[in-house]
Amino acid sequence: MRPVTLTTERLELSVPTEADVDAIFAACQDPTLQRYTTVPSPYERQHAEGFIGYAATRWQDDLEATWAIREGDALVGMIGLNGITPAGAGEIGYWMAAPHRGRGLITEAARAVVDWGLGARGAALARMEWRAVAGNTGSASVARKLGFRYEGLLRRAAANSFGRDDAWIAGLLPADDRMPQPWPVLGG
Repeated sequence: MRPVTLTTERLELSVPTEADVDAIFAACQDPTLQRYTTVPSPYERQHAEGFIGYAATRWQDDLEATWAIREGDALVGMIGLNGITPAGAGEIGYWMAAPHRGRGLITEAARAVVDWGLGARGAALARMEWRAVAGNTGSASVARKLGFRYEGLLRRAAANSFGRDDAWIAGLLPADDRMPQPWPVLGG
């Protein structure tokens, strides 16, 4: 795949570059981000440096599409579709730097990625999945707003620097209406 830039009302989603290393490193010091994502803990500068090349290679190999989320000149988060398969599946994942949470930016960015990922002019996926460590209600709320259908609990399926945890899983198909559906883990 060739990298693409996506834009929304407030954001630009573009390939992370060497100029983003400091912002990525700073954001990934957040204990909550480390707990609920697959970033290493402790997160060192070399991890941010290595991530830039890794993201570019994954685009080239048709395995992953990763975007830096930018509001003006500031990198505020990261979002991507990983595990893209020839059969048309992929998994959305995202994080938002702590100072930028609570303003709807991740939902706005994720909506653009969902549109691209399921759209004929994008990845044309037949199925998009969302997974998170059970208990990550912030991420789950975003996925629910985007119309993902909660599909259940995957026992000990989430692995990161803290070990293995149960994971929540949800799915979205191109024909789904994208209206928020009931999610029992979110109380409705």
